Amino acid sequence: MSTSSSHAAFKAARDFLLEHRSDYARAYTGFAWPRLDEFNWALDWFDVIARGNDAPALWIVEEDGRQERCTYAQLSERSSRVANWLRTLGVRRGERILLMLGNERPLWEAMLAAMKLGAVVVPATTLLTEDDLRDRFDRGQVRHVIANAAHAPKFAALGGGFTRIAVGATAGTTPQGWQRFDDAYAASADFSADAPTLASDPLLLYFTSGTTSKPKLVPHSHETYPAGHLSTMYWIGLQPGDVHLNISSPGWAKHAWSCFFAPFNAQACVFIYNYARFNADALLGVLQQHGVSVMCAPPTVWRMLIQADLARWQGLKLRELVGAGEPLNPEVIERVRAAWGITIRDGYGQTETSCQIGNSPGQPLKEGSMGRPLPGFAIELIDADGRPADEGEVCLKLDPRPTGLMLGYAGDAEKTAEVMRDGRYRTGDVAQRDADGYITYVGRADDVFKASDYRISPFELESVLIEHPAVAEAAVVPSPDPLRLAVPKAFIALRAGHTANQELAKDILAFCRDKLAPYKRIRRIEFAELPKTISGKIRRAELRKAEAAQRAEGTRVAGEFFEDDWKD
Repeated sequence: MSTSSSHAAFKAARDFLLEHRSDYARAYTGFAWPRLDEFNWALDWFDVIARGNDAPALWIVEEDGRQERCTYAQLSERSSRVANWLRTLGVRRGERILLMLGNERPLWEAMLAAMKLGAVVVPATTLLTEDDLRDRFDRGQVRHVIANAAHAPKFAALGGGFTRIAVGATAGTTPQGWQRFDDAYAASADFSADAPTLASDPLLLYFTSGTTSKPKLVPHSHETYPAGHLSTMYWIGLQPGDVHLNISSPGWAKHAWSCFFAPFNAQACVFIYNYARFNADALLGVLQQHGVSVMCAPPTVWRMLIQADLARWQGLKLRELVGAGEPLNPEVIERVRAAWGITIRDGYGQTETSCQIGNSPGQPLKEGSMGRPLPGFAIELIDADGRPADEGEVCLKLDPRPTGLMLGYAGDAEKTAEVMRDGRYRTGDVAQRDADGYITYVGRADDVFKASDYRISPFELESVLIEHPAVAEAAVVPSPDPLRLAVPKAFIALRAGHTANQELAKDILAFCRDKLAPYKRIRRIEFAELPKTISGKIRRAELRKAEAAQRAEGTRVAGEFFEDDWKD
């Protein structure tokens, strides 16, 4: 297949989803992944749509009001210069480039440049420690690094002859042994690939932010993420010309989802708001001032936003609101809908996949559900005996294999075989499906627990907890109990202005007692800071372990309260 044919196939699949963006039944039954043999998304899609295109592709607004815009044509040209320059530094097809940048223009230029060269990008958050970086160098076989000059000291202890490229360095401040990224702009803007790119060639290598184990290596190809994120584009509801804000940090898969592939697939503008500390009113002001039309944010941000007076902001041009990363609590969805008349639409996917399940535009929504399978994905729920069920592990059918699925865990054939056995990819997440095909998240397979022989979903209880006006975040785990085997215990982080004390604990327990069935009742709480992964997900496994140890010792800690403390 020629590159022009690949472009045509990709565009036809994209246009079909845009045409049927509000007709789920037609989109789901009629969509087919584009068949791609040779395909380089940066060359065969982005550069083609960028020719003579002065529409904004990237718009970055800083906290102090400074802003920078880059058109599709400019981003295409600049990335070609960077690609040619990287080639002079020895970057070759298939070699790994660790990319550790914030939300700054060179991030997008470097991503596109690496893609044009056929190099493999290892995305890295700026929060990584020296040990994290050493792991990426050792297991990720990193040969080149592009990082902001401010982070150069993190690489000082990492020996080896890897190429070091510093963004933001001037002629007089470039760290010793590092190249200046700005020198790339003097290279030629005419780029020619040294060989065709196969759609199956590796493009990205992610280190997952596991909550219990060492990060797994998740590789994606020139097809699995670029074309796979057609499903993400469809879920978000992006259209050409949209101004799309996704609140996500570089280095994580969600950044590639919604700050790169999905909006550029739709020919929309990626909008970035850089801030040092989250401020709800400041963000809302930016949305209003710059006419953002589509917004995606993780549940943590939505939970902070609803603490502001959303009803004051009625001049927004928002059309689509979505959330991903963790399930959205019904309380959050209702508060936003009451203020703006827009429903936040939930979606589900993983680093290993593009968006698999979602509430796409135009679908009737069911409260608490994360939606239905998205075009291109056949979803099964499998019980503990490996049989299809109404509640079970979320699995993807592999015949046919969905494009938006990783190649397999790099360097771990055993783990790959484990998650892709019996003709299915197993996500490790448990969900329920109703008679209309709507899927509701229950929890990670190892988070669901039994209390008095009843199955308990932590997420369901946490959704009730955050309805209490004092609760900002909560994590529910099993607390060992001699009579019931286990009882639900909530670790609670409070909203500003509330004090952890016995009176508040009693009020929260009473609140939950009124809203939950007796077998689901939260019987113990502890006010505490919630441990999280580097990507912001709550480490429930860590809380479970600590709680088991605490009960085994028979000790109580400050800020811990039991239902039995009050004998009403």
